[in-house]
Amino acid sequence: MSETNSAAETAAPHRYTAAMAADIEARWQDFWDAEGTYEAPNPTGDLAGDPELAAKPKKFIMDMFPYPSGAGLHVGHPLGYIATDVYARHQRMTGHNVLHTLGFDAFGLPAEQYAVQTGTHPRTSTESNMENMKVQLRRLGLGHDNRRSFATIEAEYYKWTQWIFLQIFNSWYDTEADRARPVAELVEQFESGERPTPDGREWNALSAAERADVLGEYRLAYASDAPVNWSPGLGTVLANEEVTADGRSERGNFPVFKAKLRQWNMRITAYADRLLNDLDGLDWPEAIKLQQRNWIGRSEGARVEFPVDTAGGITVFTTRQDTLFGATYMVLAPEHEMVERIIPAAWPEGTHPVWTGGHPSPAEAVTAYRKQAAAKSDVERQAEAKDKTGVFTGAYATNPVSGEKVPVFIADYVLMGYGTGAIMAVPAHDARDFAFARAFELPMRCVVQPSDDRGTDPSTWDDAFSSYDATLVNSSNDEISLDGLGVVEAKARITEWLTRHGVGEGTVNFRLRDWLFSRQRYWGEPFPIVYDEEGIAHPLPESMLPLELPEVEDYSPRTFDPEDASAQPETPLSRNADWVNVTLDLGDGPKKYRRETNTMPNWAGSCWYELRYLDPNNDRQLVDPQIEQYWMGPREGQPTGGVDLYVGGAEHAVLHLLYARFWSKVLHDLGHISSAEPFHKLYNQGMIQAFVYRDSRGIAVPAAEVEERDGAFHHDGEKVSRVLGKMGKSLKNAVTPDEICAEYGADTLRLYEMAMGPLDVSRPWDTRAVVGQYRLLQRLWRNVIDEETGEVTVVDAEPGEDTLRALHKAIDGVGQDLAGMRFNTAIAKITELNNHLTKAGGPLPRSVAEPLVLLIAPLAPHVAEELWRRLGHGDSVVHQDFPVADPAYVVDETVTCVVQIKGKVRARLEISPSITDEELEALALADEAVVAALGGAGIRKVIVRAPKLVNIVPA
Repeated sequence: MSETNSAAETAAPHRYTAAMAADIEARWQDFWDAEGTYEAPNPTGDLAGDPELAAKPKKFIMDMFPYPSGAGLHVGHPLGYIATDVYARHQRMTGHNVLHTLGFDAFGLPAEQYAVQTGTHPRTSTESNMENMKVQLRRLGLGHDNRRSFATIEAEYYKWTQWIFLQIFNSWYDTEADRARPVAELVEQFESGERPTPDGREWNALSAAERADVLGEYRLAYASDAPVNWSPGLGTVLANEEVTADGRSERGNFPVFKAKLRQWNMRITAYADRLLNDLDGLDWPEAIKLQQRNWIGRSEGARVEFPVDTAGGITVFTTRQDTLFGATYMVLAPEHEMVERIIPAAWPEGTHPVWTGGHPSPAEAVTAYRKQAAAKSDVERQAEAKDKTGVFTGAYATNPVSGEKVPVFIADYVLMGYGTGAIMAVPAHDARDFAFARAFELPMRCVVQPSDDRGTDPSTWDDAFSSYDATLVNSSNDEISLDGLGVVEAKARITEWLTRHGVGEGTVNFRLRDWLFSRQRYWGEPFPIVYDEEGIAHPLPESMLPLELPEVEDYSPRTFDPEDASAQPETPLSRNADWVNVTLDLGDGPKKYRRETNTMPNWAGSCWYELRYLDPNNDRQLVDPQIEQYWMGPREGQPTGGVDLYVGGAEHAVLHLLYARFWSKVLHDLGHISSAEPFHKLYNQGMIQAFVYRDSRGIAVPAAEVEERDGAFHHDGEKVSRVLGKMGKSLKNAVTPDEICAEYGADTLRLYEMAMGPLDVSRPWDTRAVVGQYRLLQRLWRNVIDEETGEVTVVDAEPGEDTLRALHKAIDGVGQDLAGMRFNTAIAKITELNNHLTKAGGPLPRSVAEPLVLLIAPLAPHVAEELWRRLGHGDSVVHQDFPVADPAYVVDETVTCVVQIKGKVRARLEISPSITDEELEALALADEAVVAALGGAGIRKVIVRAPKLVNIVPA
């Protein structure tokens, strides 16, 4: 191939080749950097610029934060980056001030794991990876405002991540005002007596520790002893969203267990309703909205109190309060705090032997069962196992409507993370309760009339009966009867009765749990929190921010046997005594404090990065309000504000996207930003896939070394299998953008990735097909430049009618496609126009050549810049106006209308596209071929679809 290319270059020294593309691309990338071509002016501040540009309509276009991987980019990674770049370039050319930049999400577990494996400090490896990625991304010609780029590991950035944490820590959710408010206002309410303390004492009568505990029940960021997802193999705890459906860690695929630890949490549940309701105003894919709605999981029901003689009562949440008369036992999650309070010293007289698990006392039974349950993941506990396990606590509660004593069990199929961690068991009408009741020989009562012929004696049933379309039976006491009522009416009536008697109330519950915000890792943002000698948490003042991550020699988290559920976390920062133990003056004189040694999760830095892009050098405030209002404030069609376009993968539906929405709402409530939502429009791009080839052992072999012979695939003489899958280094099928750029140029790579198919659909990579877009650029070049002399060949002549029509139809179609992110069809239309011009022959008129270059400029910016300059222009193509189609040439002069009789084509008419149905019917019926085909037969019906079709049905 190289010899052929060499000969071609000798014959045509000015042909567009990979070498020429490399030269053109490097020169223009240097030019753009030197001229600040992509710098978007703010309306005020240090990044204010051209007021004329700032006065234009704005567009804020974002990609999801890349993580600087040591493997660098493969051709699948830039798909979204190229797409947003094409869209941003088109928006600039249609009169917008476009903010488009890219930073790095550089804290987190991958860098730490790599550092542990290699002995390289995570900062060293991360910064090296970022530099490599910057080189790769620059080579793609992405039009980023590099003044606004940053990495989350920069202290100037995470100072404000810490500051936001403190805003959340110092806030509480006022349910009456339906917004967050400063904790200082809550303290004022306690001090004035407007809000009573939990035990009724005056606020000033409480100790400092007691006041801290009271406020901790309100704060939006709080520390608590709670069940957490503990992964011994990673040595850290995980948020619910980081645990897979198989009950394993999303990263590393390690087992995850329940453990009780003191951890930081974010009270995201306070925003559950708003997170649900505000989805309606967002321009997001419905599939992502549905995932968020399901994750938040709003359900209406009732809280019901079951009294326990010795310990107050057990509260349950149920969506089927109508079945309360059928509750014959209760189940608590093994971790439930009530368990210790209700356990008696001995088994009650007459306790069924099967309830005890063979243990001599309730305490021993509960201890043994809790140990057994702790070794299971939530997913394992929820699985529909044939054999239900559990143990009687020895305590009884009272069913508030029937007055019956019901035994209280603990069982692992009930989780603390759902509802209240306690259930009323209605075994006749719930499958899991039915299975448990059968296993432990517990009574069942039918309270919903079965719609089949099974009768009303559950002891004869094979399974539970559950239905919302049924009537209630066996559900009455001296004060209320639900018998004969439908479910909806019964729920309303029993809820009113519970409320009136003070034993329950209607309420809403959410599947969403508070966000676990602590990690036992080194490579993350330190918490701006210190503890005094009483263990009370104190926020650092803003003047002490950033609290920088110390340089340490031993940054490895302590990991354990992945199956060791009894292991306890040990944080790397806790081993740095000089950093942990400090003397500080927080306003009341120097005192000794202990720093928080957990770090924030990797999601923290990406919860607000869109705001830093707006005002990246601000060291006085999070973001200038005027700048934030300009770029992200609410406006027509965007009632909650936000980024105009956010492009990334669908895998972050309930992680990053949910967390970022929560932080935005808190900051909005506190008056720091005008936008209540971070991202108005979300677009999920598909994946670039690649074939994976595996030998007989199932091991991946290098895709580049596989040969296809006789319809089969071979590697080193051995037949190998082929399946379509992900692209990646471990699968030995990764293709780097560098090698494609070297062989064809970056513009060809950009065109190929955009031409492969619709952006939101996954598609297979085929290196052999790249050459098609390379040839498009070569033909385009030839239409403007003489390959032998390098001279521009365009002429000042008027184009023909056919060419004008081809040009303006392309302008109209390409413009609409670029605005709609249909890049593949835009390229097809440009190719069609270019082919038309090539076939027409002769030099191009300038009035055609220049629009042609402008059409392809968003997609292939380097070659467009070069041709624009050679056409005699001194200014960049980037800010030129996108061509506007002349409507007179967009509409065809004539279109072909098909006339059918009995479904067979009998004539084709060339008619005006604006013809009416009546005119077209008259023309068709008068046509000689149609008259002959009808042969004098009458006409029963004429169906006209102007201007393309007439269908005649003879009598």
